[in-house]
Amino acid sequence: MIQEVLVLGGGSAGFIAAISIKRKIPQLKVLVVRSTAIGVIGVGESTTPNFPRHLFEYLGISRKRFYELAQPTWKLGIRFLWGARGSFDYTFNLQLDSHYEDLPKPTGYYCDDDFNDASLPGALMRRDMAFPRQQDGSPEIHPWHAFHIENKKFIEILEIVAKEEGVEVTDGKVTGTERGDQGIAAVHLEDGRRLTADLFIDASGFRSELLGKTLEEPFVSFDKSLFCSRAVIGGWERGPDEPILPYTTAETMDAGWAWRIDHEKLINRGYVYCPEYISDDEAAAEFQRKNPRAKVEPRIVNFRSGFYQRQWVDNVVAFGNAGGFVEPLESTAIMILCSHIQTLVDFLKHADLQPTPTMKRLYNDLTANTWDDIRQFLSLHYKFNGKLDTPFWKVAREETDVSGIQDFIDFYQENGPTGFARYRLPRSQNDFGLEGFMVMMVGNQVPYNKRHKATPQELQIWAQKKQLFAQQANRGIRSEEALAYVKHHGWQWNADTRK
Repeated sequence: MIQEVLVLGGGSAGFIAAISIKRKIPQLKVLVVRSTAIGVIGVGESTTPNFPRHLFEYLGISRKRFYELAQPTWKLGIRFLWGARGSFDYTFNLQLDSHYEDLPKPTGYYCDDDFNDASLPGALMRRDMAFPRQQDGSPEIHPWHAFHIENKKFIEILEIVAKEEGVEVTDGKVTGTERGDQGIAAVHLEDGRRLTADLFIDASGFRSELLGKTLEEPFVSFDKSLFCSRAVIGGWERGPDEPILPYTTAETMDAGWAWRIDHEKLINRGYVYCPEYISDDEAAAEFQRKNPRAKVEPRIVNFRSGFYQRQWVDNVVAFGNAGGFVEPLESTAIMILCSHIQTLVDFLKHADLQPTPTMKRLYNDLTANTWDDIRQFLSLHYKFNGKLDTPFWKVAREETDVSGIQDFIDFYQENGPTGFARYRLPRSQNDFGLEGFMVMMVGNQVPYNKRHKATPQELQIWAQKKQLFAQQANRGIRSEEALAYVKHHGWQWNADTRK
């Protein structure tokens, strides 16, 4: 029976895993081993809506306390400077995978040329508004948002919460591991300590000390679908006239793409690129040219997209970059982490802390499906981005492997943005669903045969709906003002007061 859990790694993955396990299975002894010698990459954390759900609903963390310590800003979606139309917005609510009763076709059929203001969050994003405004002037904070968080502040609050939950935290550098009948018997630290556990959580980052290095689990590469493997990082302090954008920006670059993540006082930027089509110096130069205020860090971040074939091997379960990583496009890392840790907790509780081999195999099947589904989703971003004709983008459009979702692509190109396309998609534990795939197809103006010729009456109905969203958004509230409200000592979160 599992009684003691050792979490190797003191980053966001390690602490979220430790807090989740301890909160949901409090009888377990949970120890986090972190190395202070390993620094933080320092990029901004960009999340999806399952993250606030995990924090506030699954773990029961106080919203007020989280806002005070982590100082997040809000993210309503992603603005893509992408595709033949030049730009489009992907929101966290349903824009295209919807069907109004007074229109004969699903929404996507009315968005071939333009889907600005196709939903309230979309209309808000278009005007750089974070939320609708209530009658009293305060923000109406809907659940269709995620966060931008500075990584250092994020880890600090996670450590505070972990210790309050009863998680032990110790500093130490792992110098070796000891194999046993059940997988890992112990880890050895530089100071001579030998630490044992019944279950080891590998959250050691790209090093994957236990799953990859010690247990030598095979790595499944996504290099046939996702060609980028490096990033150059920079940023600057926000100027007095620079608004806080309530979304992540993904901007097409010569040999990849660049993100923008807005924090309250900082703007974080990074250029994700393919080194086969641009050198590190050339990438840094292009980044600096397009972001003259950015201070480019001298180091280059290397990564590989893919995952370890099994995430649960013997008595080791990997989370975060130790289990896999898919390039930063769409901010999938924490989404995968929260989804998979909930699955693990469910399995451990159901098995009475004595998981069987078949349960481990089921866990591995579920997690592998999620990783592969995300690969397929991201591959669409490259396959159909016609914004630039650089050598990199020409190859991306011609050679990106989308074979796993070719049925979906064929169905869409014949039938268009119909909800029936969902039955041609794989099922997994990600947040994107058909809406994400539809936004990529419609946003990139992927052609399809079964065009719908809307009647004048339909166009009038659709225009009225968009106008209503636009009117609500015009009265919206920007991030700066919304932050002033939630920081006020009198502000109360209704969900917190009900606890």
